[in-house]
Amino acid sequence: MYSPESEVHILGPREQLCSLLGYQFADPGLLELSLRHRSWCAENGAVASNERLEFLGDSVLGLIITDHLYRSDPGISEGVLARNRSELVSAVALAGVARTRELGAAMSLGKGEEATGGRNKTSILADGIEAVIGAVYLDGGIGAATVVVLDLLHERIQDVLYGGLASDHKSQLQELSARRFGQLPRYVLTEEGPEHEKHFSAQVELDGEPWGAGEGRTKKEAEQAAAEQAFERLQNPNKDNPDQPDTSAQPDLGSLAVSDRQEASSIPTETTPGGTHA
Repeated sequence: MYSPESEVHILGPREQLCSLLGYQFADPGLLELSLRHRSWCAENGAVASNERLEFLGDSVLGLIITDHLYRSDPGISEGVLARNRSELVSAVALAGVARTRELGAAMSLGKGEEATGGRNKTSILADGIEAVIGAVYLDGGIGAATVVVLDLLHERIQDVLYGGLASDHKSQLQELSARRFGQLPRYVLTEEGPEHEKHFSAQVELDGEPWGAGEGRTKKEAEQAAAEQAFERLQNPNKDNPDQPDTSAQPDLGSLAVSDRQEASSIPTETTPGGTHA
């Protein structure tokens, strides 16, 4: 016999986002505002976008992460603190955790962004999660924002504090590429957007073939993301492309001798002009 209790409630994208964040907004309007991309606003009467909340959330995120890193180990130097913070608040890191919370599905995007895969763009997701953090701060205060941020970045914080930085994928790829192909990676960069808000895309080529692609708010972030994808594909060459040449018989990075690493690092980096630093 049918009963109302037997109905299964299917969560909408924004309900799902709140569930995965572990936070329910007292003011749902703040959540709605945090998810409005400017492309959607331009098509809907020029209403307010999430950019102000993104600006606020960026500062709230930086404060929470800096405070947590500072208190975690009194012996860490200022230079290491800065490097660890940069790793945790990068666009690539933020977009990664945004994907685990299905943020893209909850965003309000314009037709153009929707058609070009905006729901999975690193820049949109990174900006969006910062806007959500800003909204949580306004809705529940610094305590609520701290809980959300530390939960979002828990695994990455553990990796940074106790597993060492693993974000320098360009250096890892350089070593592995020099060993396997006898040459260094080549990065091809493209950029779009106004001067004050550039968005970069990078493709990395190994032995003349594309092996990875990435994007970011700086040239360095885009190249790091592309290098990460290429490095993972080198480690698992047939995982997503059975036609890719099998390099699995070659030694992995962990087996390289110190002398090999020194030899690889002495080769000049091949890249497009301006493609190594933001």
